[in-house]
Amino acid sequence: MIPLPLARIAEITSGALTGMADPRAVVRGPVVIDSRAVEPGSLFVAIKGNHVDGHDFAARAVAAGAVAVLAARPVEAPAVIVGDTVTAMTRLATAVCADLPETTVIGVTGSAGKTTTKDLLARLTARIGPTVAPFESFNNEIGHPLTVLKAGEDTRYLVLELSARNVGHIAHLTRVAPPKIGVVLNVGTAHLGVFGSRETIAQAKGELVESLPADGVAVLNADDPLVAGMAGRTAARVTWFGRGESAAVRAENVTLDERGRASFTLRTPSGAASVALRLYGEHAVENALAAAAAAYELGLPVATIAEELSEAEPRSRWRMDVTDRADGVTVINDAYNANPDSMRAAFTALDALAGPRRRVAVVAALRELGEESDALNEELGRLAGSSGLAALLVVGGADAGPVLAGAVAAGGQVSVALAGAPGAPDGAGGPPGDGAGGPPGTGASGAARTSYDGLSGAGASAGTRVVHAADVEQAAAELSALLAPGDVVLVKGPRAAGLERVAEALLGGDRR
Repeated sequence: MIPLPLARIAEITSGALTGMADPRAVVRGPVVIDSRAVEPGSLFVAIKGNHVDGHDFAARAVAAGAVAVLAARPVEAPAVIVGDTVTAMTRLATAVCADLPETTVIGVTGSAGKTTTKDLLARLTARIGPTVAPFESFNNEIGHPLTVLKAGEDTRYLVLELSARNVGHIAHLTRVAPPKIGVVLNVGTAHLGVFGSRETIAQAKGELVESLPADGVAVLNADDPLVAGMAGRTAARVTWFGRGESAAVRAENVTLDERGRASFTLRTPSGAASVALRLYGEHAVENALAAAAAAYELGLPVATIAEELSEAEPRSRWRMDVTDRADGVTVINDAYNANPDSMRAAFTALDALAGPRRRVAVVAALRELGEESDALNEELGRLAGSSGLAALLVVGGADAGPVLAGAVAAGGQVSVALAGAPGAPDGAGGPPGDGAGGPPGTGASGAARTSYDGLSGAGASAGTRVVHAADVEQAAAELSALLAPGDVVLVKGPRAAGLERVAEALLGGDRR
């Protein structure tokens, strides 16, 4: 952050200094919302959440070195008192960004792949100048200004991830940090229940290109019709990325190695170079192309772009995070979030990575899908049930019903319904003692158990064994009994399901 005295911060935020606050004291360190992240010179923003009130940690923050607290009520520490701390922090970020004329702001949005693309692009821009980018998915009304406030006078590139939960959200974020380059990846079905239709999602995502100046650049996915339609909504110059020949930056001759990592020829208007990604899943190709197209517009040579893309490792946790256990079990932790599109990509990646090895998946019902929720979750079950799985664990309560029904319709065989896990389709549980439902306490986690000996592998006619677990603890216990050396397990679900804890249990508490 650029150094600012408290008097200037109070002016920007329309705040009032408390009697203990020195108007000449200068904030030089980061702006933080967690008192544990305070460094000498910080500004601590006290946010009242549903469970924790940051105001209660004001004194601790100042004791740790914070110059002052941005607060909505008086605290026992030097403070700038404002009406709303998130609004005040946003005003502060807007003012700071306006004072950085040498900084190029790049915005990235889309229904899937934002974080990976942001991470790749930040790596590329770092080759040509100091770069600031969000930690993981800091992309909303809180994370966005926090990231902007990390920028200083030496920052040349500010790579931002923009998320939308409704129409107008991205437009708001672009006013905080007006972008010069805007990257739109795709328009999918994430948050469909909130938006109502993919067309409305496209309207929201397109707010990014609408914000671009005439001398800016819109980097658009030529392979997504709803993204391509945004070309008419911007005054900026448009450049295209994709697989087809119409794309200025495109991938040719895409192949996958035995671990499901893509290699391709990166073609640009000024030449081509070979890329061998270390990221898992063919869907990473589109993310790499988007980052490459933006970097190309900044003047990076194609050889440099290819080199950086080939060396990039996953930066943000729980996104196609692949780990091999000592016993040969491979765990794919893709539990950060999920929607119908990312689920399809994950199962495609599982198929490529597993090859002839036995594969297992742990999923949870998708959320925020509105009136189409049951149909799309049943489609998820059909996808999983037809993916050659030896076993499928569906975690959740009654919301798991459509997923289970879809898996059974695809040929899956319900092996066991765990105690306390309602919502399985009729016949899933069976009477106590028949080997399907059974009384509580007859197996791991107090659940009825059947033998997993001889579980079928990919494509076997016996079908997928479908297991309904009430929660992540039961799912982890079942997996520990089910998995055998050499198996590949995919863990994928919406963030609220907490399935990353299943992956962590499989890895002995590894929280990568």
